[in-house]
Amino acid sequence: MADAPEAERLAHQLVEASRQLFTAGVMSHSGHANLSVRLDADRFLLTPGFVRDLEPHHLATVGLDGQLLAGELRSVSAEIITMHSVVYRARPHVGAIIHTHSPSATAFAVAHRPLPCRTEPMLRFGQPEEVPVVPWGPRGSDVSVRGIADVLDRRPTTSSVLLANHGLLVFGPDAAAAAHLVVAIEESAEAEIAAAAIGGAVDFPEGALEAVRASIARVSA
Repeated sequence: MADAPEAERLAHQLVEASRQLFTAGVMSHSGHANLSVRLDADRFLLTPGFVRDLEPHHLATVGLDGQLLAGELRSVSAEIITMHSVVYRARPHVGAIIHTHSPSATAFAVAHRPLPCRTEPMLRFGQPEEVPVVPWGPRGSDVSVRGIADVLDRRPTTSSVLLANHGLLVFGPDAAAAAHLVVAIEESAEAEIAAAAIGGAVDFPEGALEAVRASIARVSA
Protein backbone atom coordinates (compact mmCIF):
# COMPACT_ATOMS: atom_id res chain seq x y z
CA MET A 1 0.00 0.00 0.00
CA ALA A 2 1.30 3.46 -0.93
CA ASP A 3 2.19 5.51 2.15
CA ALA A 4 1.53 9.26 2.35
CA PRO A 5 4.91 10.39 0.88
CA GLU A 6 4.58 7.91 -2.00
CA ALA A 7 0.99 8.98 -2.69
CA GLU A 8 2.11 12.61 -2.74
CA ARG A 9 4.92 11.77 -5.18
CA LEU A 10 2.51 9.98 -7.49
CA ALA A 11 0.04 12.87 -7.32
CA HIS A 12 2.74 15.33 -8.37
CA GLN A 13 3.73 13.03 -11.25
CA LEU A 14 0.14 12.96 -12.47
CA VAL A 15 -0.14 16.75 -12.32
CA GLU A 16 3.13 17.12 -14.23
CA ALA A 17 1.87 14.68 -16.89
CA SER A 18 -1.28 16.75 -17.37
CA ARG A 19 0.82 19.88 -17.85
CA GLN A 20 3.02 18.05 -20.34
CA LEU A 21 -0.03 17.29 -22.50
CA PHE A 22 -1.01 20.95 -22.70
CA THR A 23 2.58 22.02 -23.36
CA ALA A 24 2.84 19.51 -26.20
CA GLY A 25 -0.36 20.84 -27.78
CA VAL A 26 -2.08 17.46 -28.03
CA MET A 27 -5.30 18.42 -26.23
CA SER A 28 -8.65 19.14 -27.83
CA HIS A 29 -10.14 22.65 -27.86
CA SER A 30 -12.06 21.90 -24.67
CA GLY A 31 -8.98 20.55 -22.92
CA HIS A 32 -11.00 17.51 -21.87
CA ALA A 33 -9.07 14.61 -20.39
CA ASN A 34 -8.99 12.36 -17.40
CA LEU A 35 -5.86 10.91 -15.86
CA SER A 36 -5.24 8.39 -13.11
CA VAL A 37 -2.32 6.80 -11.29
CA ARG A 38 -2.36 3.52 -9.37
CA LEU A 39 -1.73 3.78 -5.63
CA ASP A 40 -1.82 0.05 -4.85
CA ALA A 41 -3.72 -3.09 -5.78
CA ASP A 42 -7.07 -1.61 -4.75
CA ARG A 43 -6.90 2.20 -5.20
CA PHE A 44 -5.98 4.89 -7.69
CA LEU A 45 -5.89 8.68 -7.88
CA LEU A 46 -8.21 10.23 -10.49
CA THR A 47 -8.56 13.74 -11.85
CA PRO A 48 -11.77 15.38 -10.60
CA GLY A 49 -13.36 16.37 -13.90
CA PHE A 50 -10.91 19.01 -15.09
CA VAL A 51 -7.19 19.03 -15.89
CA ARG A 52 -6.43 22.68 -16.63
CA ASP A 53 -4.65 24.26 -13.66
CA LEU A 54 -4.67 20.89 -11.92
CA GLU A 55 -3.01 20.63 -8.49
CA PRO A 56 -2.29 17.53 -6.37
CA HIS A 57 -4.95 18.39 -3.80
CA HIS A 58 -7.62 18.30 -6.53
CA LEU A 59 -7.17 14.55 -7.10
CA ALA A 60 -9.70 12.06 -5.75
CA THR A 61 -8.91 8.62 -4.35
CA VAL A 62 -11.02 5.88 -5.90
CA GLY A 63 -11.26 2.13 -5.31
CA LEU A 64 -11.08 -0.38 -8.12
CA ASP A 65 -14.57 -1.35 -6.99
CA GLY A 66 -15.78 2.09 -8.07
CA GLN A 67 -16.15 3.64 -4.62
CA LEU A 68 -15.06 7.23 -4.04
CA LEU A 69 -12.76 7.01 -1.00
CA ALA A 70 -11.53 10.59 -0.67
CA GLY A 71 -11.92 13.92 -2.46
CA GLU A 72 -14.59 15.01 -4.91
CA LEU A 73 -15.49 14.09 -8.48
CA ARG A 74 -17.62 15.92 -11.00
CA SER A 75 -20.16 13.74 -12.77
CA VAL A 76 -18.02 13.71 -15.91
CA SER A 77 -15.27 11.88 -13.99
CA ALA A 78 -17.59 9.69 -11.94
CA GLU A 79 -18.85 8.23 -15.22
CA ILE A 80 -15.42 7.00 -16.26
CA ILE A 81 -14.21 5.31 -13.05
CA THR A 82 -14.92 1.89 -14.54
CA MET A 83 -13.02 2.79 -17.72
CA HIS A 84 -9.89 3.19 -15.61
CA SER A 85 -10.52 0.31 -13.21
CA VAL A 86 -11.05 -2.21 -16.01
CA VAL A 87 -7.56 -1.42 -17.36
CA TYR A 88 -5.94 -1.67 -13.92
CA ARG A 89 -7.64 -5.02 -13.36
CA ALA A 90 -6.61 -6.38 -16.76
CA ARG A 91 -3.04 -5.06 -16.65
CA PRO A 92 -1.45 -5.38 -13.16
CA HIS A 93 1.76 -3.76 -14.45
CA VAL A 94 -0.01 -0.56 -15.53
CA GLY A 95 0.71 2.37 -13.23
CA ALA A 96 -1.11 5.21 -14.98
CA ILE A 97 -3.88 5.83 -17.51
CA ILE A 98 -4.66 8.87 -19.67
CA HIS A 99 -7.79 9.51 -21.71
CA THR A 100 -7.89 12.45 -24.12
CA HIS A 101 -9.79 13.73 -27.12
CA SER A 102 -6.56 14.51 -28.98
CA PRO A 103 -7.83 15.71 -32.38
CA SER A 104 -5.91 13.58 -34.88
CA ALA A 105 -6.11 10.39 -32.82
CA THR A 106 -9.81 11.04 -32.33
CA ALA A 107 -10.19 11.33 -36.13
CA PHE A 108 -9.11 7.69 -36.36
CA ALA A 109 -11.51 6.79 -33.54
CA VAL A 110 -14.37 8.53 -35.34
CA ALA A 111 -13.44 6.73 -38.57
CA HIS A 112 -13.26 3.39 -36.69
CA ARG A 113 -9.80 2.93 -38.18
CA PRO A 114 -6.89 1.44 -36.23
CA LEU A 115 -3.85 3.74 -36.18
CA PRO A 116 -0.85 2.00 -37.76
CA CYS A 117 2.57 2.17 -36.14
CA ARG A 118 4.57 4.01 -38.76
CA THR A 119 6.50 6.63 -36.75
CA GLU A 120 9.59 6.03 -34.64
CA PRO A 121 8.21 7.67 -31.46
CA MET A 122 5.54 4.98 -31.31
CA LEU A 123 8.29 2.36 -31.39
CA ARG A 124 10.23 4.17 -28.69
CA PHE A 125 7.40 5.02 -26.32
CA GLY A 126 5.57 1.74 -26.04
CA GLN A 127 3.21 1.16 -28.98
CA PRO A 128 5.13 -0.87 -31.59
CA GLU A 129 1.89 -2.09 -33.15
CA GLU A 130 -1.31 -0.56 -34.46
CA VAL A 131 -3.67 1.08 -31.97
CA PRO A 132 -6.87 -1.02 -32.04
CA VAL A 133 -10.41 0.36 -31.97
CA VAL A 134 -12.89 -0.45 -29.18
CA PRO A 135 -16.53 -0.53 -30.41
CA TRP A 136 -18.63 2.41 -29.27
CA GLY A 137 -20.67 2.37 -26.10
CA PRO A 138 -21.89 5.26 -23.88
CA ARG A 139 -19.05 6.55 -21.71
CA GLY A 140 -18.57 4.38 -18.63
CA SER A 141 -21.39 2.00 -19.63
CA ASP A 142 -21.19 -1.78 -19.35
CA VAL A 143 -21.05 -1.92 -23.16
CA SER A 144 -18.03 0.39 -23.26
CA VAL A 145 -16.21 -1.31 -20.39
CA ARG A 146 -16.81 -4.80 -21.81
CA GLY A 147 -15.50 -3.58 -25.16
CA ILE A 148 -12.29 -2.30 -23.56
CA ALA A 149 -11.81 -5.54 -21.62
CA ASP A 150 -12.36 -7.61 -24.76
CA VAL A 151 -9.80 -5.68 -26.82
CA LEU A 152 -7.24 -5.82 -23.99
CA ASP A 153 -7.76 -9.59 -23.82
CA ARG A 154 -7.36 -10.01 -27.58
CA ARG A 155 -4.44 -7.58 -27.81
CA PRO A 156 -2.31 -8.36 -24.74
CA THR A 157 0.65 -6.21 -25.82
CA THR A 158 -1.14 -3.00 -26.78
CA SER A 159 -0.55 0.05 -24.58
CA SER A 160 -3.42 2.08 -26.01
CA VAL A 161 -6.83 1.82 -27.63
CA LEU A 162 -9.02 4.11 -29.67
CA LEU A 163 -12.54 4.46 -28.28
CA ALA A 164 -14.83 4.53 -31.31
CA ASN A 165 -16.57 7.89 -31.83
CA HIS A 166 -14.91 9.16 -28.67
CA GLY A 167 -11.15 9.45 -28.21
CA LEU A 168 -7.91 7.88 -27.04
CA LEU A 169 -7.07 5.75 -24.00
CA VAL A 170 -3.39 5.20 -23.15
CA PHE A 171 -1.77 3.31 -20.28
CA GLY A 172 1.80 2.85 -19.12
CA PRO A 173 4.08 2.03 -16.20
CA ASP A 174 3.84 5.58 -14.86
CA ALA A 175 2.25 8.93 -15.63
CA ALA A 176 5.24 10.30 -17.54
CA ALA A 177 5.43 7.24 -19.81
CA ALA A 178 1.70 7.41 -20.53
CA ALA A 179 1.97 11.12 -21.39
CA HIS A 180 4.91 10.49 -23.74
CA LEU A 181 2.85 7.85 -25.53
CA VAL A 182 -0.17 10.15 -25.89
CA VAL A 183 2.10 12.70 -27.60
CA ALA A 184 3.68 10.04 -29.82
CA ILE A 185 0.28 8.71 -30.90
CA GLU A 186 -1.14 12.15 -31.64
CA GLU A 187 1.94 13.07 -33.69
CA SER A 188 1.69 9.77 -35.56
CA ALA A 189 -2.00 10.30 -36.29
CA GLU A 190 -1.23 13.80 -37.64
CA ALA A 191 1.55 12.40 -39.83
CA GLU A 192 -0.66 9.57 -41.09
CA ILE A 193 -3.38 12.01 -42.15
CA ALA A 194 -0.83 14.33 -43.81
CA ALA A 195 0.88 11.46 -45.61
CA ALA A 196 -2.43 10.40 -47.14
CA ALA A 197 -2.36 13.62 -49.18
CA ILE A 198 0.97 12.73 -50.80
CA GLY A 199 0.47 9.08 -51.59
CA GLY A 200 0.07 7.44 -48.20
CA ALA A 201 2.29 6.37 -45.31
CA VAL A 202 4.71 3.44 -45.68
CA ASP A 203 5.38 0.66 -43.17
CA PHE A 204 8.71 0.29 -41.38
CA PRO A 205 11.19 -2.21 -42.83
CA GLU A 206 11.39 -5.58 -41.10
CA GLY A 207 13.43 -5.43 -37.88
CA ALA A 208 12.78 -1.75 -37.17
CA LEU A 209 11.71 -2.31 -33.57
CA GLU A 210 14.78 -4.38 -32.78
CA ALA A 211 17.02 -1.74 -34.38
CA VAL A 212 15.45 1.04 -32.29
CA ARG A 213 15.77 -1.01 -29.10
CA ALA A 214 19.43 -1.69 -29.89
CA SER A 215 20.02 2.02 -30.44
CA ILE A 216 18.42 2.86 -27.10
CA ALA A 217 20.48 0.18 -25.36
CA ARG A 218 23.73 1.57 -26.76
CA VAL A 219 23.22 5.06 -25.33
CA SER A 220 21.84 3.69 -22.06
CA ALA A 221 24.78 1.36 -21.41
